[in-house]
Amino acid sequence: MKPLKGTNIFLRALEQKDLSFLYNVENSKAVWEISGTITPYSEDVLQLYLDNAHRDIFDVKQLRLVICDIDEKAIGLIDLFDFDPQHKRAGVGIVILETAAREQGFGSEALEVLCNYAFSILDLKQLYANILESNTRGLHVFKKLGFKIVGVKEDWIFYNGHFKNEVLLQKVKNICI
Repeated sequence: MKPLKGTNIFLRALEQKDLSFLYNVENSKAVWEISGTITPYSEDVLQLYLDNAHRDIFDVKQLRLVICDIDEKAIGLIDLFDFDPQHKRAGVGIVILETAAREQGFGSEALEVLCNYAFSILDLKQLYANILESNTRGLHVFKKLGFKIVGVKEDWIFYNGHFKNEVLLQKVKNICI
């Protein structure tokens, strides 16, 4: 897959060189809260994942892409998951691991590039996202790009002894006749 380009970022497929970056993302306790992870991943397990990362979205129902800055440094990951070609929908998840890369517009740009790809190339009708209610930056990014809040799942995420609400957002492709 060729990289999907924005102005300040590009999205590319996972490569073998991403093992240590993937290891850092998947083992970051800050990400565990939203990923549902409760135990660390080994490099061996992640290597197996990388060995299969070439599989088609129609087969595995997921597409994980690396977000890179213009200097080609990996700064985050963006996913399409629960890909459902019959109903033309998928979920979207994004994480910017590099703290210095946050609040620079990279997440917004990566999400915009992915949405364009999902709607134009994969011909999806809708995308959805699940964002913690306390993640005001994440909610702002998705709402800025046309995602609408369609519900709140109360006490949905239990982490560190506390329940948190999760907001469900949806973006439906505009169709002009």
